[in-house]
Amino acid sequence: MLTIISLTVLGILILAEGILGKKSWHLPTILAGLPVSLVLTLFGWNQNIHYYNSMIIVDNSSIAFSAVLIFTTFIIFMFAGHYYKDVVRPLDDIYAILIFALAGSVMMTEFGNLVILFLGIETLSIALYVLAGSHKEAITSNEATLKYFLMGSFLSCFLLFGIALLYGASGSLNIDEISRYTLREAGHLSPVFRAGLFLIIIGLAFKIAIVPFHFWAPDVYEGTPTLLTAFMATVVKVASIVALFRLFNNCFSSIREVWAPTLWILAVLTILVGNLTGLYQPNLKRMLAYSSISHSGYMMLAVLAFSARSSGALILYAAAYSVATVTAFGILILIRGAKGNDLYTSFEGISKKNPVEAVCLTIALLSLTGIPPLAGFMAKYYLFTTALEQGYLWLVIIAIMGSAISVAYYFRPIISMFLKKGDGIKLESGMAYKTQVIFLTILTLALGLLPALLINLL
Repeated sequence: MLTIISLTVLGILILAEGILGKKSWHLPTILAGLPVSLVLTLFGWNQNIHYYNSMIIVDNSSIAFSAVLIFTTFIIFMFAGHYYKDVVRPLDDIYAILIFALAGSVMMTEFGNLVILFLGIETLSIALYVLAGSHKEAITSNEATLKYFLMGSFLSCFLLFGIALLYGASGSLNIDEISRYTLREAGHLSPVFRAGLFLIIIGLAFKIAIVPFHFWAPDVYEGTPTLLTAFMATVVKVASIVALFRLFNNCFSSIREVWAPTLWILAVLTILVGNLTGLYQPNLKRMLAYSSISHSGYMMLAVLAFSARSSGALILYAAAYSVATVTAFGILILIRGAKGNDLYTSFEGISKKNPVEAVCLTIALLSLTGIPPLAGFMAKYYLFTTALEQGYLWLVIIAIMGSAISVAYYFRPIISMFLKKGDGIKLESGMAYKTQVIFLTILTLALGLLPALLINLL
């Protein structure tokens, strides 16, 4: 609860600075405020506090995932100074909306009531509709925000209708009460409850970009400003997966036979379609969009294979995926700034004059592929092991096949950087920017070598 309040206050403070015309204060305020919110979040460790008749539940699981979301947002803001260095207009609106979106994502990790879940999703979604179209001069940005708004609003109706049906069947919006209802009625659930459950799956699947509800993601990711795409691909993705994980395993665990086959099929489709379609993308940004879709499928294994180890495996995967993805987007910002596009041909010969950036991007992509001993490999190892223990052998085999397919498209920019001749243009990164990228790369290595730091938290 303190996290939501502190983030809301931080967002309002940024808006107040904009009114006062203190543009230069925005980033320092945010980079100081987010660690404060992180510390306030960690204060609740081992306390398991329920607020407002259990509408918000702050336990170790919600704290750990909230910490990952706040840290990811922090490292994204570390790149903001470089990304917006040529922008003259005030940026208080964009920065404040990002903070409010983060507050919505934290609500999605702390909900104990379906009303709070819906409010968190809509707080996050409305902010993203605005951010996707923040580059008003670009037609692709306008297209992205229109597509995202129309489809997002439509799918929110499915989610809300599903929540209403669950309330009508169970008589409560509290997840503990609904859990008791499902335990009591497990053998003969009403059709109304079943319909509400599957409408919620559809609504959340859109937010996570699960196949076949993924069709919006590549176009929206490509049209959205790159820094904000990094936020969508990491913070939004992780918050949505955590919401699905928390809802189904805290609320519907006693009726797994009802929803598990559906999520199994969706996970398989997401892994295969995401990876196979990623092979045919002409540029890094669209490739990362399909990469994020495939990783949604991998993270769904934690929802399906719920056990004592699932939370730890998911927190490691979320952290490893977020750090590697932000690193890749950080290098992508430099490439687009130098070349004006992110086609694979723009990466040719980059390693000649930019060895640090080339190596960092390579490590990030190898981590996303799942190459040992990087964080991505250890995250997939623990996630797949957990799924095997719960009997999901074929799902793990398909996930391994998906990872093998991903090698082909993750290696395309690597091959371009190191093995193809190009003009070898010098990227204008600066020492501070380069230090941030190196820090994230070291973090990827550290999480791979010391996964127990996160696995044993939950």
